[in-house]
Amino acid sequence: MRYKKLTTEQILISIDRLTRFKFTKKKYLRVFTDIILSNLIEPKYKKSELINLPYDIITKFAEEILNGSLDDSGANDFSINQILAEYENLVFYQDNESKQLLNNQINYKGVFGLITEYSPVNLRWLKSVAEEQDLIKLRETRLLKYPIEKVLLVEGITEEILLPAFSKFLGHDFYQKGIQIIPAGGKNQVVKMYYQMIEEVKLPIFVLLDKDAEENIRQIKPRLRDIDKIHLVSCGEFEDLLPKSLIIKTINAHLRNFNSVSSDDFDESMSAVKNLENIFKLKGVHEFKKAEFAKLVRDNISVKSDISKEIAEIIKEISEENKTLDSKFCS
Repeated sequence: MRYKKLTTEQILISIDRLTRFKFTKKKYLRVFTDIILSNLIEPKYKKSELINLPYDIITKFAEEILNGSLDDSGANDFSINQILAEYENLVFYQDNESKQLLNNQINYKGVFGLITEYSPVNLRWLKSVAEEQDLIKLRETRLLKYPIEKVLLVEGITEEILLPAFSKFLGHDFYQKGIQIIPAGGKNQVVKMYYQMIEEVKLPIFVLLDKDAEENIRQIKPRLRDIDKIHLVSCGEFEDLLPKSLIIKTINAHLRNFNSVSSDDFDESMSAVKNLENIFKLKGVHEFKKAEFAKLVRDNISVKSDISKEIAEIIKEISEENKTLDSKFCS
């Protein structure tokens, strides 16, 4: 076979994608086919031809191109490959094709020189795997998030941004506890994603839904596993759980000397989001956007009173330990 070597950027992107929290077959097949299609010169395959090849052949093509693009350090040491395969098998349900993709001889140690303190957390975790047998301890001391032990499935971006920030302030750092938060993009998408995940993921799933999602809970419950849990917020959306004092503090910090708000600017009959939309419009600020506002709130969390009782309870429930991986990943 003839191929052109991967660039440093291609190598890092490929290894980053292989070590993310995504279903094994999907991520490995995507990465391996991308490498082959972009860098294999001879034999040459169209995408439609490539995906019909046996998975072990696809694996061999991709690993040869990858390894040929790296230096030889650690070329015959496949201990990391074994750890990654064990981890993937513990986290995801595997079929024979997934196992063929995992049964590779990628020279992971040859990538270590390219990984820095500024690399994505999964790459920093990969580099650390060679240094410490107790991977749970490694995660807890270095806040590397991996290995993942629980999935937190939420409706949107606000929860994705603020729950890790609130939890860290309360001493329940998601990175330390191996909690992977996934925003579904709406309550209906939560149901669809949950159905998909229970077919792929062995880990506990904590589902957080807004108050108006009772029907969605009825759809989930018949298929709810014993290891999973649902929390329905007590009122409205997640934004309605934010203390008004935190919202006011956040807006005023954002407006600074330009303008200000007080409790009088809030209509108690309306939701937090509707109030925020009106305030941003009336105060001459840019259009209210949930993601931008959540980031502003995150930057203004400073005292315990910034966290409502229900948010604190949700974080406590999420952070309950499951010990799903200890037997394999603790020394």
